[in-house]
Amino acid sequence: MLHLRHDPAPPVRARPMLAVALAAAAVAGLAGCQATPDPPTTTSVAPAKAPTDDVGDGARQGEAAGQVPDGTTVFDDALPALANLDPALLAALQQAAADAEDDGVTFFVNSGWRSAGYQDRLLREAVAQYGSAAEAARWVASADTSSHVTGDAVDLQQTGGSQWVADHGAAYGLCLVYANEPWHVELRPDAADRGCPELYADPSQDPRLHG
Repeated sequence: MLHLRHDPAPPVRARPMLAVALAAAAVAGLAGCQATPDPPTTTSVAPAKAPTDDVGDGARQGEAAGQVPDGTTVFDDALPALANLDPALLAALQQAAADAEDDGVTFFVNSGWRSAGYQDRLLREAVAQYGSAAEAARWVASADTSSHVTGDAVDLQQTGGSQWVADHGAAYGLCLVYANEPWHVELRPDAADRGCPELYADPSQDPRLHG
């Protein structure tokens, strides 16, 4: 008689449910022990100062400090660069410019009044460009001596206006001042009778700038 062998089924291993539960509990416990991160701190920062005419290391660039946009003429007297000029100088410029228009010449302005901060910035830039304070002084005065800061000078573009002043300006009391700056115009009220004074070689030779 054939006897079939029946091996007992292998024992079924129980899933380690207890171990899994214990591990999960341990993880949860560790998570509960971790410190909650603090919220990011914020630093109170004072609002930036509103722009002013003169700031920190120089002047705020812009019309308020004396810069002029392209195409400015002596008749654009709402701009600070012209509005802050000596009234007698501005009047003489406008009278001369009106007559110059009959000759087809327009008085375009490169610069007029400047703030002290803007002037100081220009001087620092000139020192960097020319390599020394002595050389820079041939082109740019300090803020406490500049006739631009006091409103007593205008720089005209060399598109005819400055040459017209060289030829006819004395009749209006308008004179060029420096040989190396044939655009720098100042008022000399007695020039109509005596003519314009002799030119200084450059601003460094002007005794008014060394007071």
